[in-house]
Amino acid sequence: MAQPYGNYRRTFEELEKVASKFWPSELSEQEAKLSIIPLLLETQDQFISILSIEVRDLDNLFDVVQASTLPANLFLKHLVILADFGGEPLQRVSSEFNTLFPEKKLSYIWRGEQRSYTFRALPIRSFNNKNLKIDGKKLVEDHPLDDLQKDAIAILLFGNTYSDDNQSASVLLKCEIGEYLGKPDQLTNFIKQRYIWVSRITGGAQSNSLGQIAQQFVDQYIKENINLNLVTINSSGRLPNVTHTDTETGRMTSFDLVVTNNSKYIAIEVSFQVTTNSTIERKSGQARSRYEQIQQAGHKIAYVIDGAGNIQRESALRNICSHSHCTVGFSRSELDVLCNFIKECFSS
Repeated sequence: MAQPYGNYRRTFEELEKVASKFWPSELSEQEAKLSIIPLLLETQDQFISILSIEVRDLDNLFDVVQASTLPANLFLKHLVILADFGGEPLQRVSSEFNTLFPEKKLSYIWRGEQRSYTFRALPIRSFNNKNLKIDGKKLVEDHPLDDLQKDAIAILLFGNTYSDDNQSASVLLKCEIGEYLGKPDQLTNFIKQRYIWVSRITGGAQSNSLGQIAQQFVDQYIKENINLNLVTINSSGRLPNVTHTDTETGRMTSFDLVVTNNSKYIAIEVSFQVTTNSTIERKSGQARSRYEQIQQAGHKIAYVIDGAGNIQRESALRNICSHSHCTVGFSRSELDVLCNFIKECFSS
């Protein structure tokens, strides 16, 4: 049930009570993927040097990985990124394992020869990033190569040459890195090109800040839950007659999101900071003048603010809360409050 209209304007104390403060589960995986990219780029040459060594077979490669200064789980993370093999494909291999590998072996072609790898740990129910020790938290730790990781490496290297004509094997199509083993020039070219775009597995986040990930989540959540016809949501949108940052040229101010039904407009600013920084201070500094301009133009402004770093900036948040028509934290229940606010604005 929607709140009374006036209750959408929260005090700092009310906002603090509903704040998540740390990345919600919806964003934690994307955050981990984004934050690991610098580490992957930093260790890229080590990764290439391992795969450039001519090896006799997979066991020989495992020995090279274990002898390397590059942690085995970080080596595996490189393969996962390059093969675009995230949580969903891993789960698919797990659920379809007996169909894919009825003899518990991976048959593949390498250097023109038929080869076979016998799985050592698979099948298991939870074939995922956590058990492979390649999730965000585990990657900062050095883990020795284990049998499950060896199975994953075999699949990621040679899944593309899987010799069984099975439709389920389509999940393995991008697992082609093994083709370049021991071929430094081809390998370097292949990997460098892949890392230009770093793959969809980063959640499209390689060119975005973590704040933009939060903004995109809010955008999508409103679209899925607003249930109103003829409503559009524009990223970096603008409000008619709100030009306070450039009064001489009349250039309209940009907001993180603008929701509109073409007759009414709601600006939404989004900020989620686990560690403290100046972003929230900037938004606070703009809050009063924006609010007055927006109010005068007949529009509304809402803020989605959360994260321990933001909550620590009490003075800044108090100012924002005082100059907002709606202030919510970052959780599904809080975003439901925002959706209710939008519905009330458009129906009044």
